[in-house]
Amino acid sequence: MADNSGYKEYVAGLIAGVATVGIGHPFDTVKVKMQKHNTSAHGITYRNSLHCTARILRTEGIKGLYRGATSSFVGMAFESSIVFGMYSQIKQSLQGSAQGAGPQPQVIIPSAAFSGSVISFILCPSELVKVRGIFRGGFTTLLRECIGNAVFFSVYEYVRYHMHLQLKSASTDHRNLIDVGVGIASGGLGGIAFWLAVLPLDVAKTIIQTTTDKNATRNPFQILSSIYRRAGLKGCYIGLGPTIIRAFPANAAAIVTWELAIKLLGIKRD
Repeated sequence: MADNSGYKEYVAGLIAGVATVGIGHPFDTVKVKMQKHNTSAHGITYRNSLHCTARILRTEGIKGLYRGATSSFVGMAFESSIVFGMYSQIKQSLQGSAQGAGPQPQVIIPSAAFSGSVISFILCPSELVKVRGIFRGGFTTLLRECIGNAVFFSVYEYVRYHMHLQLKSASTDHRNLIDVGVGIASGGLGGIAFWLAVLPLDVAKTIIQTTTDKNATRNPFQILSSIYRRAGLKGCYIGLGPTIIRAFPANAAAIVTWELAIKLLGIKRD
């Protein structure tokens, strides 16, 4: 990557974020509602994600699924811009002293974790527009983003590398189609891996941010321990259905758009 193209990485990431919002926001709305109500002391409000979606549509219409979409759009645009931009630039810097064939975890993990830690300070207040408070659950958001992004980029890089390795002999006439297919698979699987790794932390974050009890603990591990005793592992993965359903198409769209933007902006990649 040329030295003067650094800002283009951030532009490409912003474009990827824009592509994600329209697909992902309704699923986020359902996930937050299920996490907020289904873990309350009053018992289960929604039987499943379809029941939750149907109830939102019946009582609020389609706009109910896109409640808070403006803040989500701004948040996702900045999130993607910073995450992808910082990840790319830190990865490039670290690769200078860690040359080798294929994905390098000693480069990918710190690059992704650092970009995730930075974005957590933007995500925490922006996500709270849909719930309440400012910087409540900041530590939990930091953990979620550091761990989640390390998992996401690791899966993305390894799936991308091995798929291209298997398809390197394919006809150049279909190269663009192959790139899109690889982007869909690597981005989608990376997104699923992200949420499988950190959804319990997301459940704890939602509870911290929505509780009205000022004396309630903000320790995510204490909250998850309480949920586990009451509802088992299933309780720690409330909202898994809509989260996973959203994760594949939303992250596939982000990666495909990001890689396309990189090409259009003339950024050199490995």
